[in-house]
Amino acid sequence: MNENGNRNGTGNGTGNGGFVLGFLFGGLVGAAAALLMAPQSGEETREQIRTKGVEIRDTAEETADEAMARVRTVADDLNTRAQELQTQGRKAIEQSQKEVTHAIEETRRIATKAVSDVRKTADRATKDAQRTVSEAAEETRKE
Repeated sequence: MNENGNRNGTGNGTGNGGFVLGFLFGGLVGAAAALLMAPQSGEETREQIRTKGVEIRDTAEETADEAMARVRTVADDLNTRAQELQTQGRKAIEQSQKEVTHAIEETRRIATKAVSDVRKTADRATKDAQRTVSEAAEETRKE
């Protein structure tokens, strides 16, 4: 939206399509008024009507062609942008997958080391306990 509260920036909310329709309608009304006011024969009037009709048709065709060209350009731009976003999305997914895989491997490494450390500590504690029990048993025998 622009500062006037309109979406298309024309100021009146009709857009290009409204302008074209207004232009064509105005042309028809103007041509009809000119023909009705002009002092000429019926044949001349019919010829002018045909001429104006052809002019209006040609203008409408040109306007339609221009509008279609704009639509194609916008559609091509949108398609290109969509492809770029799709590529970016794929790259982001691949990067995320790599990071998750790395995190899983790092977690496994840390967990494996922790289990190994716990086993070593448990082995030492078991040996220390056995030694203490042996020493206590030895002390008990000596007494």
